[in-house]
Amino acid sequence: MQEQTDYSNALYAARCIADHAVGEGILRANVPVRPVYHHMGAVLADSVLQAGLNYSTIVRPRVQAILEIFPHATTLNAVTQIIETQGSGKFLQWRHEEKVSRFDDLVEFLVGSRIEDTSDLSEALLDDAFRIDIREVRGIGPKTVDYMACLVGVDCIAVDRHIRGFAELAGLEEDGYDFLRDTFSFAADLLSISRREFDASIWHFQATKNSRQLFLDFDCTPSSEI
Repeated sequence: MQEQTDYSNALYAARCIADHAVGEGILRANVPVRPVYHHMGAVLADSVLQAGLNYSTIVRPRVQAILEIFPHATTLNAVTQIIETQGSGKFLQWRHEEKVSRFDDLVEFLVGSRIEDTSDLSEALLDDAFRIDIREVRGIGPKTVDYMACLVGVDCIAVDRHIRGFAELAGLEEDGYDFLRDTFSFAADLLSISRREFDASIWHFQATKNSRQLFLDFDCTPSSEI
């Protein structure tokens, strides 16, 4: 069951987010936006692998390998043929059963929904009923749905730990998924930038901030005496 957003509160919170973003100067950074894929294999692999894994060192290399090794996997039909002949684990370059099984379940759901390419998927992800149905796939939550939507060019926010961390810095107390997604979406609208661009700017700001803090924490840790 999806939560209901209080839009008046979300609009007020959006102003707080927008003001904080301007104050931190995060909009001045030239940050690359998450790529839009026209390749079903890459979209589905990226969507399934990204949760809980380091994107730069684990996910991105595997997605890039799929684009290079399976350039023809632009349609769901092509993906299913590869799975039948080579297996999902080889396609994903991943052995852990949980994500491989999730990938297979997602492919099965999309086949049943008559989704063939990224254009079909982009259109379907604009439909609330489809968004509810796809979350019936085990392991596919609201963040994965929004993340997948971003990959096929839908202008939206995927609420991850970086979004939540930025919301906390801006003083927001409510942390429901739909509330934060709507709040950050409205904030991007107030700032007259795309939601995907705002998402990328916050991700870069928070990732850089966290990396710098980890370095300082390590550098300030006293050495143990021998």
